[in-house]
Amino acid sequence: MSGQVRSNIRPGLEVDIVLKQDQPSGKLTRGIVKDILTNSAQHPHGIKVRLTNGQVGRVQAIIKS
Repeated sequence: MSGQVRSNIRPGLEVDIVLKQDQPSGKLTRGIVKDILTNSAQHPHGIKVRLTNGQVGRVQAIIKS
């Protein structure tokens, strides 16, 4: 599933995101989605989410459970 499509993402899902400050390095952060912040159906850089720990970034991968 693609992290660029909003319908693939829902609260409670485990995802890898890239934080704003990590975009140049591409370092990923894993966490659980709390809120979906992107309103559009798709975004080429990934849907922006807030994790349960408060970090905000764009979804790069959805982790299979």
